[in-house]
Amino acid sequence: MKFLLIASYPTSILKFRGALIEALQQAGFQIHIAAPDLKKNPVELKALEDLGCFLHDIPMQRTGTNPIKDGKTLITLYRLMERIKPHYVMGYTIKPVIYGSLAAKLARVPHRFALITGLGYAFQGVDAEDYKKSNLQILMHQLYSIALSSVEKVFFQNPDDEALFRNIGILKSVIPSKVVNGSGVDVSEYIVVPFPEIDNILSTRFLLIARLLGDKGIREYAQSAKIIKAKYPQVQFDLVGWIDDNPNTIQQHELDDWINEGLFSFWGKLSDVKPAIAACSVYVLPSYREGTPRTVLEAMAMGRPIITTDAPGCRETVIDGYNGYLVPVKAIDELALAMEKFILNPELTISMGKASRALVEKKFDVNTVNQTMLKSMGIS
Repeated sequence: MKFLLIASYPTSILKFRGALIEALQQAGFQIHIAAPDLKKNPVELKALEDLGCFLHDIPMQRTGTNPIKDGKTLITLYRLMERIKPHYVMGYTIKPVIYGSLAAKLARVPHRFALITGLGYAFQGVDAEDYKKSNLQILMHQLYSIALSSVEKVFFQNPDDEALFRNIGILKSVIPSKVVNGSGVDVSEYIVVPFPEIDNILSTRFLLIARLLGDKGIREYAQSAKIIKAKYPQVQFDLVGWIDDNPNTIQQHELDDWINEGLFSFWGKLSDVKPAIAACSVYVLPSYREGTPRTVLEAMAMGRPIITTDAPGCRETVIDGYNGYLVPVKAIDELALAMEKFILNPELTISMGKASRALVEKKFDVNTVNQTMLKSMGIS
């Protein structure tokens, strides 16, 4: 039996789907992976090959809608499926879901699934009452609807995204769906580590890890840091991430200005975020919307309290007042106030950090998440 997984980020495959690949292999599947730029990422390429996966480099433009390039992606995926004849196909992120599902239908793949890991730019502002779709959004919504009408089941990483797809008609009532608790996290790999201390006193240090996009709340994080540092100069802020090829990206000059102001220490892009999480005492993600944020789960597994937004995906990770705080989207003052609670009450950092670990073990263990998916696909 062959399982074809389609991705758009080569660097995301092992990190986000590695445990799923291993679970599928244990179920007896030969794993094929299709993604762009595999040869440009030799470390990931070798790691996947060492895992026993069959890799297929495909042309795919992650952002934008170029009919010629997107058509080439569709044709390449169709020809690949005709050649390898997979029994199961699943894509995740926008273009793998759309063009992977369409190609799988054309190639008559018996079992076709889609995993919605987040909605991204194509759904920006969709919940607002005065929401008006751009031409790009209209097109992407239509393509999503056509593609998902051909799958056996759609997996979502939070109930808000599932409800949205149903309510605006993208996902028809005849297509089953299942909500899973994000991508999960390996609680044996991300273990609890001590909090940072200065002179045996708990040091308050905040951290945000994300692609540097506006809708990740990067600007709100910077403005809150400015407020806090004006009152508590000793408090530290860290930022891990990189400028992405996305219409919503943070500009280089903005990042340079924040660094020059001394608002935070910038770590750049890390292949392993554990040292950054270990160095912080509180993890912050002021995102506007997520599937289920993996970095939050990693920080929770390492025993860190969380400040995030009361937004789809984000709110799934925090029980307000138990393992952290939920604040409104784009609410800089409320974000700063939540930070101040940890500064003034260091004992909250310890108790909520323990609560984070307990919650991630109960709800977000990667093995539990993957077994739920396999069972829903009729594999186990």
